[in-house]
Formats: sequence, structure tokens, C-alpha cells
Amino acid sequence: MAERAKIKAETRTSLGSRHAAAMRREGKLPAIVYGHKKEPVAVAFDLHEFVEDLHHGHRLFDVDMDGGKATLLLKELQYDHLGKNIVHADLVRVDLKEQVRVTVPIELRGTAKGASEGGIVDEHMDRLEIECLVTSIPETIPVSIKELSVGDAVHAGDILLPEGVSLVTAPEALVLTCHLVAAAKTTEEVEEEAPAAPELIRERGEEEEGENE
Repeated sequence: MAERAKIKAETRTSLGSRHAAAMRREGKLPAIVYGHKKEPVAVAFDLHEFVEDLHHGHRLFDVDMDGGKATLLLKELQYDHLGKNIVHADLVRVDLKEQVRVTVPIELRGTAKGASEGGIVDEHMDRLEIECLVTSIPETIPVSIKELSVGDAVHAGDILLPEGVSLVTAPEALVLTCHLVAAAKTTEEVEEEAPAAPELIRERGEEEEGENE
């Protein structure tokens, strides 16, 4: 069951990139709250507190906002151009009894059997879209790869989901494959495999005509 973090939010009355940048310099995180057919509200959180909650796996928040309380689900994070620092967050109002669609990271567990056969595991998809009660959102979806041999593949529909969680991602979507590592070819092998240069056929030219005179 997803645990809820408690956090305070202050309403932002001034908008725009300059104001948002100024708030970040003050250690605050600009955010937007929307959903449940209510008008979007611009807010700000204490950046350090918010990031700490994220590091503890929280995605569901009990928020004190304008003297009232709301339960919010994190929908999206925006990062700076380096992809390192969070610069904005989108949160949606939720009811604890409602089903929601969310994207959850896949967590690979174990070492693939194919590794001892000279194979490697390629992760084609690192998260799944699921639907469940807002209180049942898993932090990760564990996938054991211990029995994965060379030539094996795992599709989204093959992954066992927790009780009460249903798959939204297409079941046939490719998630993992295990294959042999292609050996680097020598220059001689490359040259041997290269197609032979086509034989050039010269048209009858003046030189040939001269020889026959």
C-alpha cells in the first residue's frame, strides 16, 4: 500500500519563469495542482522536504494548502537541462477510493541464467503503466530474471503484478531480451565477407578500334 507523506504547500500568486526561478533560489519547488474538475492552483513546496519524500518512495501526499487539506498524487517531474535537479512538479487531486493510471518503474532482480552462457540482458522498457487504487500504487514492479536464458524474451503481459493491479501497457510490448554478445570481427573477416568488386566492362572505344585497323 502506498504510504502518504505530509507536506505543506503555499499558494503562488505570481507566475512566470522569473518568479519560478526566484522561488527555486529560495529553496522552494514551483508546482501545479489540478484535477477533480477544479481550477488548477499554482503552489510551492519546500524543495528539500519534497525531494526527501521522493527518496523515501512517496508519490502520494497529504497536503496542507490554503487552510484546507487535499490528497495529491505526483504525476510528473520536470528537470533542468542536465537532468539532475527538479525544477517543477505536477500533482493531481485524488480520492483514496478511486482507481488511477500511473507509470511505475520495473526493478530487475537476480542474475540471468544466460549470463553464464555468454549472454547479456537488454532492457527495452524500464517502466509499466498500470491501473489500481490510489492507495495500492507499488513503488516498483519487481521482475526476476534468474531463469532468463539466451534467446528468451519477456513481454509486459508475462510480468506478475501485485493483487489489485492491472496492466495498461500493451501485453505484447517487449520488456527484456537475453542474447549473445556479438564478437568483434577482424579486418580479414570483414574483407572476406565484403562482396567482390564488380568487373568493369569497357565499351568499345577508340583505342580498341585503332587496334583493329
